[in-house]
Amino acid sequence: MNPYQNVDVKKEDGVFWLTLNRPEVRHALDSAMLSEIDAAIGQAENDQNIKVIIIQSAGEKSFAAGADIKQLYEKEPLEAMIPGMQGLYSKIENSTKATIALVQGYALGGGCELAMACDIRIAGHRAKFGLPELNLGIIPGAGGTQRMARIIGKGRALDMILTGKMIDGKEAERIGLANYYVPEEDDITKKAEEIAGEILKKGPIAIHLAKMAVHKGFDMDESTAMWLEKLSQAVVFGTEDKQEGTKAFIEKRKASFRNK
Repeated sequence: MNPYQNVDVKKEDGVFWLTLNRPEVRHALDSAMLSEIDAAIGQAENDQNIKVIIIQSAGEKSFAAGADIKQLYEKEPLEAMIPGMQGLYSKIENSTKATIALVQGYALGGGCELAMACDIRIAGHRAKFGLPELNLGIIPGAGGTQRMARIIGKGRALDMILTGKMIDGKEAERIGLANYYVPEEDDITKKAEEIAGEILKKGPIAIHLAKMAVHKGFDMDESTAMWLEKLSQAVVFGTEDKQEGTKAFIEKRKASFRNK
C-alpha cells in the first residue's frame, strides 16, 4: 500500500523508484508534495538494501513544472530563509545513494532544480529545461543559481537564468545539463535501468564517499580537496567491502558487498 498521496514509491532490486504523481497540475511542487518527497527520500536513505534512487514523474508531459505559484504569491520575506525546497534538494544531493533524475516533459524552475540536485540526469525526447523565475520577479531559490553555474558554466547559466529560455533534452546533453539524451525511438526507462545496473555493482560505501569527495571537494582549493580524497580513500581501505571487492577481482568473480 502506498503511504503517500502525491508520490508513488517502489523498491526493486536495490533501486528506489520515486514517482511524482500530480499530473493534473504538471506535478507542481507545493508544500504537500515537497513534504512527501522528503519523507520518501528519508525512507530510501534508511534502507541498507537501496543503492540507487531514481526520481521520475507519471506521464510524459511534465517532470515537474516548478513551485506552486499560488503558494509563492502568499509567501513573506522571512519564509525564504527556512530550508524549504533548497534544504530538501541539498538533502538529495548529499544522499548516500546514487541519484538519477529521469526527465520527460517540462522541468522548469523547482523542477529543473530538482533534476540538478541529482547526480545523473537522463533527458527524454520531450524534455524541456528552464529557470523562468525572473518572469515572476523572483530568482531561482532552490539551488538553481549555484548548481546551474557549476554544471554548465557561469556564462551559460546566466544566459538561461536572465532570459528564462527553455532548452530541449538534446541541447541539455550538448551543454552538459543532461548526462544522457534518449531519442524518441529508445526507451528512457531502460536507459535508467541500465545506468542503475552499473551503479548497483559498486560498493555502497565507496558510492557515498566518491559523491562526497566530488561535491565537497568542488568548492575547496585543489590541495585541500586532494586531502579530502585521501581521507575518504583511507576510510574505504578499512572496510570489509574493500577486502571483498579486491578479493573478488583477484578470484575473477562477482563481488558481494555488505555495506560494511
